[in-house]
Amino acid sequence: MASFLRKIFKKPEIQREEITLEQLKQQPLPRHVAIIMDGNGRWARARALPRAAGHRAGMETLKTIVDTSIEIGIEYLSVYAFSTENWRRPREEVDALMGLLVEYVEKELNMLNNNGVRVRAIGKIEQLPVTPRLQIMKAAERTSQNSRLNLQIALNYGGRLEIVDAIHQIVKDIKNSTIADNEIDEALVSSYLYTKGIPDPDLMIRPSGEMRVSNFLLWQLAYTEFWVTNTLWPDFQARDYISAIYDYQQRERRYGGLLNNR
Repeated sequence: MASFLRKIFKKPEIQREEITLEQLKQQPLPRHVAIIMDGNGRWARARALPRAAGHRAGMETLKTIVDTSIEIGIEYLSVYAFSTENWRRPREEVDALMGLLVEYVEKELNMLNNNGVRVRAIGKIEQLPVTPRLQIMKAAERTSQNSRLNLQIALNYGGRLEIVDAIHQIVKDIKNSTIADNEIDEALVSSYLYTKGIPDPDLMIRPSGEMRVSNFLLWQLAYTEFWVTNTLWPDFQARDYISAIYDYQQRERRYGGLLNNR
């Protein structure tokens, strides 16, 4: 059944040589791309390496995708780096992930800033260990005036928790008479999410072949186009990214309505 569903929902991937960046830019680009960076552990296991090696390889892929996003002209890129459920992983793996976050910021901050990338973290950042928390805050402050690419890194993030937090704050503001209960609509709820001021994703990319959203941007993905590949995140390359965007450009987005009387 699983393989049958994959055939239904997964479209053939387009090879890089079939499409150039110039051709890609001739059609409307997704304004916001979201990516679940999945498959690091499986990549390492297949090579008899520790899981930390997979996460390090995945960090190199992130660098490539950020660079490619800048080159293509993507406005917003959101990546799922560490979920609220990831704390259940072995301590050494969690420590390695936090260490890589610090390393990424330290090594890449100048490049990101010089290339006009604005870095923001979404999630329960205040619950992160001190060093990674301070590093991500430093990156956000230093790049706050940039606008070429908005990079959202989801850290200690959970989609359900985000909605619960929004509800708590809305209830609090109603009690404080900051807002009235009859003002609650989709726009108001969106303004209470971690992604306030960020447009909803147009395209969500899921490497590793998994067919789930894994508690990522549950509210925001309501009308997002999905693209799934069996390629593991450390093996994901610029050509895969371009294939995903090209496939997105071939689709007709209906937002629940009809186009051309169909």
